[in-house]
Amino acid sequence: MARRRETNEREGSVEAAAGPGPLQAGLVTSGGSLPHADPLAAALFALEEQPDLPAAPQLPALTPLEGMVAQWAWGIPGVTVAGDGSLAVDPAALDPDAPVDPGLDRPGHEGLRTFLDLVSGRTQAVKLQLTGPVTLALALAEAGAPAERALAVTAAAIRTKAAALLELARDRLPEAPLLVVVDEPAFTFLGSADCPVDPDSAVDALSSALAVMEGDAVTGVHCCGPVELRYLTQAGPRLLSVPAAPHVLAGAGTIASFLEAGGWVAWGAVPTHAPVGPSADPLWRRLTELWCDLVRAGCDPVALRTRALVTPECGLANHGLSQARLALRLAREVAGRVADQAAAAKLSVGA
Repeated sequence: MARRRETNEREGSVEAAAGPGPLQAGLVTSGGSLPHADPLAAALFALEEQPDLPAAPQLPALTPLEGMVAQWAWGIPGVTVAGDGSLAVDPAALDPDAPVDPGLDRPGHEGLRTFLDLVSGRTQAVKLQLTGPVTLALALAEAGAPAERALAVTAAAIRTKAAALLELARDRLPEAPLLVVVDEPAFTFLGSADCPVDPDSAVDALSSALAVMEGDAVTGVHCCGPVELRYLTQAGPRLLSVPAAPHVLAGAGTIASFLEAGGWVAWGAVPTHAPVGPSADPLWRRLTELWCDLVRAGCDPVALRTRALVTPECGLANHGLSQARLALRLAREVAGRVADQAAAAKLSVGA
């Protein structure tokens, strides 16, 4: 079983390796998926709209092979990824010990490669992302694989792919602090009667993926739906990426402990599944009201503000270009207020 790591056990080593660059109060980043079909235009957009922590683009409009499952399922023995992004599985060929092709030179990663080429030599922070082993395992199970074997296979595959992702990034960005976020929407199903993966196995699989990247990147986990937050924190990320939505109040105790241990939260403050207006004011009110509720539930008000990043709730691939630009503009406006409050909070405690 993978070793479960608490945030405070890793804080010193991560800071020494990656520096504080990816984690500063009020930085803006995103899930990475964009509506562009042109990789260079997407890379330029990411830099323009998220200048301090740009996310490497993922471009399903360019090809379905850039979809979050197809992109990371390619190269696993026993799994065939069709041109439309769908999967076919040969259960007899699934072997967690079989060599895995990282596939980063394949068409499904053109957005990533173009971005890394564009930012080559950058010394400021960059955000990367990859699909988590549990989400990938449930996709294989849906395609016909036994769930337990699927998770063993995807846990091994994502470890290989995560290591290759860091190697590719370091080839272009030897000095830039890296934030790598593992996307695990499947964690919303953990513990339910319909989920074929037990929570302990899921946490261990995620933990093993994060462990591969320790020492060379700050690691995070993203889940954009209602989730048992303790499952995410038990895996040992430094950053939680969750919506700024009322359902996170159910995990207020987990958030309090996570912040106390030195963790950070990327708040999905801009809805991506509902219309938003041109003003950031209602989004800011929603975030601060949530923070007030969390403080009443036991969270440290200073930590909430001084360890907060801002993102759209989920990816932007299903938006139009103008909508994606608006979502990131609103995120920047909210983030500016977060940065102001963080500075004020530090002054109030004599930092």
